[in-house]
Amino acid sequence: MALAWKRVRANRGSAGVDGRSIVDTTDYLKGHWPWIRETLLDGSYRPMPVRRVQIPKPGGGVRELGIPTVTDRLIQQALLQVLQPIIDPTFSAHSYGFRPGRRAQDAVLMARRHVQDGYRVVVDVDLEKFFDRVNHDILMERLSRRIDDKAVL
Repeated sequence: MALAWKRVRANRGSAGVDGRSIVDTTDYLKGHWPWIRETLLDGSYRPMPVRRVQIPKPGGGVRELGIPTVTDRLIQQALLQVLQPIIDPTFSAHSYGFRPGRRAQDAVLMARRHVQDGYRVVVDVDLEKFFDRVNHDILMERLSRRIDDKAVL
């Protein structure tokens, strides 16, 4: 949890629906962590709703973001630290987005290698509202192949 908290603090970010900043959440967690920990362990923890924010896109329109509370981001980060080493190896070697140890520069270098190898066709895909359309039944089934803990799922 200490590493998760360090990463959440480093990412900064704004408050969720509870209005608590990183600083406010630091004080809140000092007094409430035993209760939060207990609810996590007994399965009764429920995340807060996300705060909805619209960010203007350069080409027009808006991108909708859901901003979790800082406490929920801490819990999400802790889960990510446990699940990522299990799940990440199953991803395509050609996938660079949101992957540990992979950067946009790595994707550019790979694209250059493909050009040097004679490839001349590029496909750029931006799936509109992709995460809004993820089939959660399929996602949960695939996750359950690698994660035995039903409480995590």
